[in-house]
This record gives sequence, C-alpha cells and structure tokens, in this order.
Amino acid sequence: MAGGPRPSGGSPGGILDLLALASARPGDARAKAHAILAADPAPYDASVAHQAIGILHREFGDLAAATAELTTAVRLARASGSPERESDVLATLGVTLTYRGHSRRGLAALGRSLSLVSGAAAARVLVRRGVALWVLGRHTEALDDLGRSIRVLREAGDGLFEARARTARALVHLARGSARRAELDLTRADHLYASMSQTVEVAFTWHNRGIVAYRSGDLPAALSCLDEAGQRYRQLAVPLLELTIDRCAVLLAAGLPGDALAEADTALHGDGGGGRAARRAELLLAGAQAALAAGEPGLAATRAQAAQRLFSAQGRHWWRMHAGLLLLQARGASRPPSARLLRQGAELAAELDLLGSGEAAQARLLAGRLAAALGRPAEADAHLTAASRNRYRRVTALARAQGWLAEALRAEAVGDRRRLFAACGRGLAILDEHQLTLGASELRAQATAHGAELAALAQRSALAAARPRQLLAWSERWRATAYAIPAARPADDAELQADLTALRDVTSRLDHARADGDPAAHFQREQLRLEAAVRARVLRSRHNGGGSEGGWGGGWVFSTGEFLATLGEVTLVQIIAVDGDLNVLVCRSGGVRHMRGGRADEAVTEVEFARFGLRRLAHGRGGAQHGAASGRTAALAALEASGHRLEAILLGRAGRLLGDGPVVVVPPGQLHAVPWALLPALRDRVVSVAPSARAWLQARAVPPPDRQDPVFVRGPGLGTGSEIPPLAADYPHATVLGPGTATAGRVLTALDGAGLAHIAAHGTFRADSPLFSSLRMDDGPLTVYDLERLRRAPYRVIFSSCDSGVLAPAGADELLGLAHTLAPLGTAGIVASVVPVNDQATATLMVALHRHLRGGASLAEALRLARDGTEREPVLAATAWSFLALGAA
Repeated sequence: MAGGPRPSGGSPGGILDLLALASARPGDARAKAHAILAADPAPYDASVAHQAIGILHREFGDLAAATAELTTAVRLARASGSPERESDVLATLGVTLTYRGHSRRGLAALGRSLSLVSGAAAARVLVRRGVALWVLGRHTEALDDLGRSIRVLREAGDGLFEARARTARALVHLARGSARRAELDLTRADHLYASMSQTVEVAFTWHNRGIVAYRSGDLPAALSCLDEAGQRYRQLAVPLLELTIDRCAVLLAAGLPGDALAEADTALHGDGGGGRAARRAELLLAGAQAALAAGEPGLAATRAQAAQRLFSAQGRHWWRMHAGLLLLQARGASRPPSARLLRQGAELAAELDLLGSGEAAQARLLAGRLAAALGRPAEADAHLTAASRNRYRRVTALARAQGWLAEALRAEAVGDRRRLFAACGRGLAILDEHQLTLGASELRAQATAHGAELAALAQRSALAAARPRQLLAWSERWRATAYAIPAARPADDAELQADLTALRDVTSRLDHARADGDPAAHFQREQLRLEAAVRARVLRSRHNGGGSEGGWGGGWVFSTGEFLATLGEVTLVQIIAVDGDLNVLVCRSGGVRHMRGGRADEAVTEVEFARFGLRRLAHGRGGAQHGAASGRTAALAALEASGHRLEAILLGRAGRLLGDGPVVVVPPGQLHAVPWALLPALRDRVVSVAPSARAWLQARAVPPPDRQDPVFVRGPGLGTGSEIPPLAADYPHATVLGPGTATAGRVLTALDGAGLAHIAAHGTFRADSPLFSSLRMDDGPLTVYDLERLRRAPYRVIFSSCDSGVLAPAGADELLGLAHTLAPLGTAGIVASVVPVNDQATATLMVALHRHLRGGASLAEALRLARDGTEREPVLAATAWSFLALGAA
C-alpha cells in the first residue's frame, strides 16, 4: 500500500510568515523561531515560534518533541486571546497526534480547532483534518473536508493552502484507485507551488507524482520521481520513511521483491522503534508485502501481525483491514486450506468492498482459491467472479491481469479449456503491454513473474488434454519474452557513461589495493555507491520502441505450424517444467511428440554436481595436479556417470527420437547451465541452445553484417595460455586489442557491428546483480550495462574464458547475464562456457574451433568438430564439454 507524504501545516501573514518559511527554508525558520523566543516575546508571537519549531520537529521525524512544542504553543495561543491563533495551533497538533498514533486525541483537537473559526481559517483547519482522515483511511470523510476547503480557499486567494488541500486530495484519490483525478489535483497544486519558494512542498510534489505514475502503471516514471524526491529529502534532511514505503510498492510492481525487502529492512532497523508510529506501521506492512512476494510467508505473517496491532491501537480501521489481508495471504501460502481461513477471507473481502478498497479483488481471489481447494465450487465461483471484474476496470495493468487470472481459474474449475486459454491469453497480452513500457532489461525480465501463474495454468491444461502442439505454443507464449525486446541502450546518457567509467576505475583500484594488502574499505564503499547509481539510472529508462538493426523487436508472433515447417533436418527439444515435473517436447518437421522427463529439482542438483566435476577436472584437482593418471581417470568416469544421469532426467526416452541432424535444446531458465555435450545422446551431435523456439527462429533470421573481419580481444592476466596471438595470425585483416589497447571504450567501438568477435578475458559472474557480470579489460570491468550500449552487437561472439555462459534465472522463465544481453542487440550465435575453464586447454580448443569456422562451419558445428579426440585428454575433454553454442549462427 503506497502511502505518500503529507502536506505540512502552517498559516500565512505577518509574523505568521515564519510558518510558511518552515516549509520553504527549514534551517532559516528554525533560527528565526529561536531568535524570537530569545527576545521574550508576547504570548501570540511565542505561540507562532513554538508552532514553527513543532512543525519542523514533525516534518523531520521527532513526534514527541513536536507534540511538546505544539502543546506549549496551544497554551500560549489561548493566553494571547486569539481564537484564530489557538485554532491554527490545535489543527497542527491534531495532525501531529494522528501521525503519532493518537488518533482520537488528534481528531478531538481538530474538532476543537474547527469550532473556534470560520471562513478561510476554518478551511485551513479542514485541510489538516482531511490529512488526518486520509492517514486513518477514512477516505469519504477526507474527500468531503478537502472538497469544502478547496472551494473556500480558492475564493479567498490562499494559494498555498489550496495547493496543500489539492495534494492531500490527490492522495485520497490514489487510495481509492483514481489516478486520473489525483493527477488533475497534483497538476493544479504544481501551478500554485510554482509561484512560491516552498522547497519542502516541491519535494513532496515529486514524491506524489511518483505515486501517481506508479498507480498509472508507469514504473520508470515512478522510479524517476521517487529518486528525485529522495535527493531533495536528503538535502533537506527530511525523514525517508514515507519514501521507502512507496518505493517498496513500486519495486514489488517491477518484480523486484528482494530489493523491496532490503529497503524495508534497512528502514525498519534504522528507525529503531522511533519516528512516526503511523508511518512505522505502514512500513511494517510494506515489509510484509515484500517478504510474501520474496517467498518468505513466515516473515510476512510476523510483520503483518505487528502492523495490524499498531493500526488497531491507532484506530486506523482501513489500514488494519489491509494488514489483515496480508496476514491471511501469508497464512494461505504456508498452511493447508481450511474452513477457518476461507471464512476469514470471505469476511475480509466483504469489509474491503464496503471500504471501497482496490485490494478487495485480492481478498476475493484468495477466498476463491481457498473455496476451490476445499471443494466448494459455488462459493469459489462467487468469489472469483467478483475478483474477475477488475479485468475491465480502470486499474493498473497488473490488477487487470489478476482479473483475467480469476477468470481463468473459474474456467479451470468447470473444465472449460477454451475459456481458460482465452482468459490466459488476454491476461498475458495486458502484461505484454506493461513490459513494453520498461526500458531496463532487468525490469522486463523480472516483470514476467506477474504472468507466471497464467502461463502455468495454460500449460497445465494443455498437458492434461494431451495436446503437445498446444503445450508448445503456451510454453512459447511466456518464455524468454524479454529476450525479444532490445534494451533501451541509453548510449547518449553522459551521466551513465561517466558512472560506468568511474566504476571501472574504482574497481581497478580496489583490485590493486587487495593485491597489495592495502586498505580497501573506501574503494568498496565507492564501488557499491557507483553500482547503485548505475542500476538506478538504467531502471528509470524507458523502452524507445525500436528494434535493432538485426531485425529484433517486440510483437513477433509464434506460429506452431510455421515453426515446424522451418525445421528441416533440425530437431528442437523443448523442456518444460510443469508443477515440478519435466516434460520433453521433441519437435521435428513431422510434428511434436511429448515425453516425460524427471523432476526439475533433481535436474538442478545433478547439473551442479556435473559443473563441480568439470571445474575440478579442468583445473587439475582430484589427483591430476600431481600427475596421477588414476585420479584423472576416476574424475572422468564420474563425469561420464553424471552425463548418463542428466540424460535420464532431462530427456527421458526422448534421446532416442533425435534423428541424425542438428539438435536445438530449449531448456527452462533454471537449467540454462547444463553442459549438454556431457549427455551421451548429444555428445557427437551438432547442438545449440536457445532460450525459446521463437528466439532461435529470430536468431536464424538475423542477417550477417557487411563487416566480416574479426575482432580479437585479449584481456589482462591470461599469462601465456591465450590463443589470441596464433589466431590473429590466421586473419590478416583482423582488429586485435591486447595489453595496453584493450580498454573498455576501444573494445566497445571495435565490437559494434562486427561479424565475429573473439574475447579472451577473465570474467566474473555476479549472481547478486547479474547485470554487473563483467569481462576484465585493461582499465577495469566491461559490464553488461556497457554492452547494452552497443548499437548492434557482433553477429557471432566467442567468449573463451571463465564461466561467461552462466546466467541468472529471473522472472517467470527469463535469464540475465553476459551471453543473454547480446542476442536482442543482433548477435545470432555465441560460444561460451558454463564453468571456469582451463586457459591452456581452452587455447587448444579455440584454435581447432576457428579452423573449422574458416572452413565454413557454424559455431555449433565448429564446436562439435573441435571436441573430436579431446576425450583422450581428461583436462581437454572437461574444457570442451564446458562450452555451449547459443543461438543459430
């Protein structure tokens, strides 16, 4: 639940200018207020000074001190004999008490304040009471107060308070799900603030615009506005609790629950139990939402309960209901369905409906699932029907997609496959549009998680119907969809380029400091700061709507019939995980056959064992480093056995149906790092790997560039094993970048549009942040973010060092990393390894591979031919098995 900031309180005129100054220049206001108090002022002036100090304490998070100052200000205002003065301070105190969690006392103070004044002064009180009612979730009452105040303030010409009233009303509209009305109010408030020097108010406006963008589904704009608000808050030393709450909501919508959970944890631990009790409760709720999305229902339940208790103590019924929904969702994720959970879900859904909450559909969806699981079809259908109404409402794309999910679940309950497929298709189409608003490849990949259940429902239904072609089509519908959309490639973003250059420099300094045993803490902090700046800037980017020169782009439709007709002698094997079971589709020009594989979790475990064995043998461990032939033989035998086990799990009996031609394997994202050449059925075949059948077809369609001369890059630290010098000698017109010339800038220039690029450089795979996976150049790491700036990636790329083919699974069935980045930018084929490889053995393998390339072979054919005879040398065999051919060139 995004909360948003609040309009601050004050009054204009005379000494009362001090109150406006509190929002415009907080430091000056504080100094002026203390100067007034030092001069032993009359009660009226002293009241204003204490009120200003109280407002500053409130805006900067110290609610206890704010309450004390404002209580003093009320006493002095009463002593001054001015009802308007007393009313104004009581209104400020009322909002402060509400923020502190003392809602009854706060509303009582606001009521006394309103009874003392009329006209414009009363309208200013209504603004403050509207804010308090918004905090309490009493939205209808808040809209009434704020609407009345705006009419009076506009007639009175009080632009500052009209702007505050409109800002507050925008937040109420957002809470009720009306982003359009919120935008209208914020636009008018912006015009009013433009004529005033209200720095704190302007920061609030950036914050509020971020919330509107989020509710409108524009996540890049939301991140941009919230980042701008954060910078302004930090400059003004404004607390960031509200900002954290709203950033968590945006990050969850972006499919980044881990980031949202980390931000919530940092804020909760940093708050130390102090700060605004109202905001702390909302932060606990945001942390519960993040924990649930991150797969930690236990933590989610703990935090939701804590938030619920705080909301109850504060009299915030609307918020308490939403915490109850989170608690119920967390319990539903960790406990078996029960009649009690269903009853609670139904009651909660009815209550949220009465409150007009946009989250009511979530409660209906939960209750529908529970009822279906408990064998109560009529009750399930009633709840799911209510939840499905969101699919036609003016709500966010994610909420509409959930409406279609509810409709698909209804169809599944009655066995109506046609209706189920239609609902799944409509829901995924909405998410396609949402994906195209995102420029960052990371966001596009992670956002696919929102469609995972829709895709799984359709796959499960096609599998139950024994329709292999239909299963293939639905697997393709939501597999590697982000792969087909090029990154935004902000090549002209000077600040991004500057940050990337600085990151290379500080990473190099950090490496040198560690090597020399020097202090490195400063460089580590700066590296983390720069990485955060680069990632934040890219996440804010928007999709530019264009495809690459290689013919890639969104909107490409997969047709099963057309796909099968193009296969010729190729056999494509697509592996699909449905409910943890692997299903193998063998696709040939004659049709699609379905076979059963093993369990996905068993495959993941066996892949890790195989990769460990390849690393161990490639680097001479297990007796090989001592020249023990028996050790190498035993290690090789263990790998052979692992290959047989992998084949049984991954292919089952499908290994007998592969024909004699080339094989393309399309594994699920979690199995991207399988060393396929280790499988006996594939060892002597031409094998390539693709993230989807659609991606493979698109790779085949990429035309080779006019520029055919290769580019060879040799990074630092490879010793004498590098294959670059002998290979370059075989290509008289090659571009060669090596020691002293292999800088990131020169490498990127050479790579852009090349026909063939061979990069021998130490690489680092970053599982924690895969887009910072990198290749080491002379001046530091060349990251995925750098490669995304290419106008057109090389047609063919060979990464000959380290585990450059390792990728991070993301979203529903997406991948992030070095190899995956280049294909959407025009690369049709890649050779890369899935484990750290032996440099000397790699040099031998690469010389053989290039010999076959020069003879006209494709990358997959050349890799297959280069493996011939390597089994006689265990280290060379392990190295050869570690490389994959990706794509179709």
